[in-house]
Amino acid sequence: FQMANPFLYNTGERSHYGCLGHEVQIEYLKAYVCRPSFSTDKAVIVVHDVFGWQFPDIRYIVDLIAGHGYITICPDFFKGTEPWKSTDHWPDFPDWMKNHDPLKVDKFLSLLFFICLREADVVLKYLKEQCGAKKIGIVGFSWGGMAVHHLMLKNPQLTAGVSLYGIVRDSEERYSLLNPTFFIFGEKDHTISLDQIFLLEDKLKQYCKVPYKIKVYPGQVHGFAQLKPEDMKPEDKPYIEEARRDMIDWIKMFV
Repeated sequence: FQMANPFLYNTGERSHYGCLGHEVQIEYLKAYVCRPSFSTDKAVIVVHDVFGWQFPDIRYIVDLIAGHGYITICPDFFKGTEPWKSTDHWPDFPDWMKNHDPLKVDKFLSLLFFICLREADVVLKYLKEQCGAKKIGIVGFSWGGMAVHHLMLKNPQLTAGVSLYGIVRDSEERYSLLNPTFFIFGEKDHTISLDQIFLLEDKLKQYCKVPYKIKVYPGQVHGFAQLKPEDMKPEDKPYIEEARRDMIDWIKMFV
């Protein structure tokens, strides 16, 4: 497993976050849900990164999206098992991945197929039956960004997707997106090279028949877009806010 931390970024000190939503049980999954102040039939699923569904940054994003008028839900895609923690040791990461049924390093599709597709169906059922959602988008970060890329190839019920810094793996099966998908990357991401991003763009031009967009944000590293305002560095703040506006605009356009 010769890879520089493929999913990890410097979580640093995180400020406390008082969540606006609440936790629910959906069949065998726990999830965090936040609803807007008015009734709506539009929903967004947020797919967390390796730090899991309880990580403050992810819950902040759920609340942020809900504030724009969407029933927003972040399920526990790790199904009650321990998420990766910033205090864990990187050499243990491969074993952690094995215990989470994740990719077999070179077979990203197998991870995402087994973990995400089934769970996504459970959550879609909940959103439609319990929340009255008719249009459902999906947003994912890092590990979740890969999940979004995969689900947008497999699940036509998802009307739009935003994949934020999901690692790109080349395969001819990765480009026939079913619905509009927006890919967000940081220019200085140590896990995703600009060459990989250019390759993704070239292949989407060849194979993709639905709207898509790729955008790279100057000077930004892996994990940049999910920071809470008080945790941002002043020089990064404009790009973080721009990425979030772009994410919301894409959702509003298609969901």
